[in-house]
Amino acid sequence: MTSGSSTASPRRRYAPRMPPEQRREHLLDCALRIVVRDGYDQVSVGAISKEAGVTRPVVYSAYDGLEALMLALLERTRNRAYEQALGVLNSGSGSEDLEEWLTASVARFLDCVQADPDVWRPVLGLVHGTPAVVRRRIEETRDLVRARIERGLSIALETRGADGLDVGVLAHVLVVTIEEFARLTLERPAEYGKERLVTALSGLLKA
Repeated sequence: MTSGSSTASPRRRYAPRMPPEQRREHLLDCALRIVVRDGYDQVSVGAISKEAGVTRPVVYSAYDGLEALMLALLERTRNRAYEQALGVLNSGSGSEDLEEWLTASVARFLDCVQADPDVWRPVLGLVHGTPAVVRRRIEETRDLVRARIERGLSIALETRGADGLDVGVLAHVLVVTIEEFARLTLERPAEYGKERLVTALSGLLKA
């Protein structure tokens, strides 16, 4: 068989060249997609390179191994989630009507979750195989958010003259409730839409 009659194997298509910082962000995006779609235990340099359409050396040139890449992903995801949650809470001071502050904050939070589901699924425990280090960082972030809610509750309840309530316990209950609302809106959106959940919370607060 002559060289002219041989059939060449199709060449693998690679992602276009990117500046280093853009490449790192792209690799983190690809790693996050794998986490959300397949779970943490399916993430590897090979899986990320395939998802990104690059060779393994490209991944290693951007990050010094899988551990460094996953730590960067953890920090980015944690920061995005915290900034979104803090932005929601800070948009209302807590000094206005308690029901208004909480229901408006929950509505805005659910909008954030629906707009950025890949960030929130790992935070809300909706992916399998979550490593212990990720769980610890999520809990640390949850504590920060809980503290901000507690401060808002203290202001609102003091305005109402409700001094006998345990604000710390109430903040825990609210965080658990809000996180469950977020899981429902991601996992069962047709059944648990934002309006239904916010209306239920409003009714609970009035009761």
